[in-house]
Amino acid sequence: MTSTPPPGKDITYLPTHVAIIMDGNGRWAEKRGLPRIAGHQAGIEAARSTIQCLNHYQVKYVTLYSFSTENWKRPPDEIAGLFQLMEEKIAEETAELHKQGVRIRHLGQLDRLSPGLQLAINDALELTRHNRGMTLSLALNYGGRLEILDAARRLIAEGVPPQEIDEKRFSRCLYAADLPDVDLVIRTGGELRLSNFLIWQAAYAELYFTNVLWPDFDREETEKALLDYSQRQRRFGGL
Repeated sequence: MTSTPPPGKDITYLPTHVAIIMDGNGRWAEKRGLPRIAGHQAGIEAARSTIQCLNHYQVKYVTLYSFSTENWKRPPDEIAGLFQLMEEKIAEETAELHKQGVRIRHLGQLDRLSPGLQLAINDALELTRHNRGMTLSLALNYGGRLEILDAARRLIAEGVPPQEIDEKRFSRCLYAADLPDVDLVIRTGGELRLSNFLIWQAAYAELYFTNVLWPDFDREETEKALLDYSQRQRRFGGL
């Protein structure tokens, strides 16, 4: 599914759902002799800029890979600092996003997150739940395999007969049940993999990889990704 961009732009077709793997915060900080938390701070600024750009282009759904189930392997002090930063920024940004009509969603399991971060997320979800603009999903304590396992467990718990399970019914049990499939996955930082991110929803997504570290991913870089997408032919297995 695509939509038409604002008049006068070179980008012909736009994705409906953009998912972003925001990689490179730590390396960005290390290159500058800064603590890793400084990279996460800069990364949040990049996220704000990117969301504004995608909102300008009327991209309807944006999902940010904010903290994966594998990220628990990081040092505890880095995780604590990151959660504190996320808590503060979500609380600060929610009111402005609400004014813009953005609906905030959470993908993943809340229970392992810090109490303050859980509260900030729940407050954001409640305030913006009826908005009809962009849907901004934060994948926090999220893993694609865990999402699929949780969906399977839900179907089993509901006693659904195996012969009645098809893709449509299975999709309704995913965290992102109300989101369309991903059209474009953007990954910064030079790595060439999905890293367990939306592996069900991104089955036919276009992939865009860049060596740019996430804190340096600005409006110009976002537009490069959108232009690259608009020049591709999507056949979905057809000729």
